[in-house]
Amino acid sequence: MTALSPRLFASADAIRRIGRGLLARSLPRPEWTHDAHLAATSWLVVERPDIDLDAELPGIIRRYNESVGGRNTDSEGYHETITRVFLAAVRAHAAETEGQDLCTRVNALLLSDRGRRDWPLRFYSPGLLFSVEARLSFVPPDLS
Repeated sequence: MTALSPRLFASADAIRRIGRGLLARSLPRPEWTHDAHLAATSWLVVERPDIDLDAELPGIIRRYNESVGGRNTDSEGYHETITRVFLAAVRAHAAETEGQDLCTRVNALLLSDRGRRDWPLRFYSPGLLFSVEARLSFVPPDLS
C-alpha cells in the first residue's frame, strides 16, 4: 500500500472536536478519516477513562456510521479486528508518551509505523484481515 501523508492536527482542541463529534454523532462524514479514527481513539484513551472502550467502542463506531448514512454489514462499516488492533496500538503509544500533550502524542502516532493504514498487515494476511469473520469478530493474527 502506498503511504499517504497523515493529516496532522494543529491543536488538542481540534482532536477533542473529532472525538466529541464521534460521540455525539455530529462529525461530518468526510472528516471521519483514518487519521480522525486514531485521533478520536487517542482522545478516548487519554482523556475519557470513564468510557470502557473494550465494551463500548464497537457500539460508538457503529452508531456513528449509521448516523451518517453508513451501514455495518459483512462487507462495510465497522470492522472488529481492525478496531481492536488499532485500539491496542493507541494504548501502547499512549503509555509510551505519557506526560506529553495530546496534540504531540496524536501527531507522533500518525507519523509512526503504528499510525499507518496498512499497519495491521504486518500481523495479518490480507485474506484473513479482510474476511467477513475478521470484520464481525476479533481474529488472532496469522503472520506474527
